[in-house]
Amino acid sequence: MGFLQLLEVASMPVIQVLLISALGAFMATQYFNNLLSPDFRKSLNKVVFIVFTPSLVFASFAKSVSLEDMISWWFMPVNVGLTFLIGGILGWILVKLLRPNLKVEGLIIASCSSGNMGNLPIVIIPAICNEKGGPFGARDVCHSNALSYASFSMALGGIFIWTYTYQTIKSRSLKFKALEAAEILKAPNKDLDGNADTPLLKGKDNENTAIEVSPSSYIEDSESQIIDEQDQSIVLKKEKQSFFNRMIEVLSHLLAELMSPPAIATFFGFLFGAVAWLRNLIIGDNAPFSVIQDTLELLGNGTIPCITLLLGGNLTAGLKSSSVKPLTLISIIITRLFVLPVIGLFIVKAVASFGILPVDPLFQYTLVMQYAMPPAMNISTMAQLFDVGNEECSVILLWTYSAAAIALTSWSTFLLWLLS
Repeated sequence: MGFLQLLEVASMPVIQVLLISALGAFMATQYFNNLLSPDFRKSLNKVVFIVFTPSLVFASFAKSVSLEDMISWWFMPVNVGLTFLIGGILGWILVKLLRPNLKVEGLIIASCSSGNMGNLPIVIIPAICNEKGGPFGARDVCHSNALSYASFSMALGGIFIWTYTYQTIKSRSLKFKALEAAEILKAPNKDLDGNADTPLLKGKDNENTAIEVSPSSYIEDSESQIIDEQDQSIVLKKEKQSFFNRMIEVLSHLLAELMSPPAIATFFGFLFGAVAWLRNLIIGDNAPFSVIQDTLELLGNGTIPCITLLLGGNLTAGLKSSSVKPLTLISIIITRLFVLPVIGLFIVKAVASFGILPVDPLFQYTLVMQYAMPPAMNISTMAQLFDVGNEECSVILLWTYSAAAIALTSWSTFLLWLLS
């Protein structure tokens, strides 16, 4: 295929996302009577999370994933983990170089490390297969495999986001709030009864001032020492408890993510795809419960348009603020959308050279594109959860997703050329 044909195949899915996102952004304004208001977006997001996405994931996995496929996909969890690890290191380097406000530190590291592993891949990667002349084989087979890869990527990304990214933002947010509280405590005493011009400071009447020492003062001193020792023991106990509480909290969030509807749908989709007699119950023209698969596919078809509309509606919050320095935005965009994908490309090609990846070039395409995705939208949810950097997060997401329109098209075109 020529360059222009590859560019057309790569750009069509991105243009579709831009058009639907623009419609979502327009529907969130007063010109559309705030149809996609914040409350409505929350409700629609719950419907997508609980109903549409699990239906799409299960229908895709049960239909196209076998036990051999699961074994051959072993590198995808490793690859997703590497995107978070390498991105986190790059974000930490940016923080050390830029020295931003502590309120933004966690957002910078999270934006560099946590890519959108669910919404965008499940929109863009299958759409590549719908274009004529694509390099990934027959359209039906390509589309089915693409949905499976993107669904698995979404399940893995959710686990990493709600463990690694959650702890990153939480630790920086708590540290920022602690410093903010300390600065409030350090504020000067403005008591109206107080006066800086006191006799003690002036040094007057020193000769007439007597200091009385009573036996009760020694008792008070000993009591204060006992109280200090008790306070220290209480602090140590609280530190131990806080450590265990943090561990329990991390495990609870991980368990909650593993018990989320998309994760459960992933598990049962794998189960029905791997076990032949379960698969034959719902897949095939003669399957006794084929109506279940057809119903789930019908529900799953609502996932992509709803996700893309919500993406556009959520990004409108970034238009109302300019609280992040341009240098910070440029650094995040370059790191997330250009530096990280270059590293990911070398990693995937190096692993592929050993012959341990599936033969399907679409699988390698998916692995590299995981490095090229803009920051995860869940970062905004976490910023709202801890009430730190909400406006800054909206600005970062707005500009990174705007730049991602060009970056994703460029990377997709290059990968199509490289793998075709």
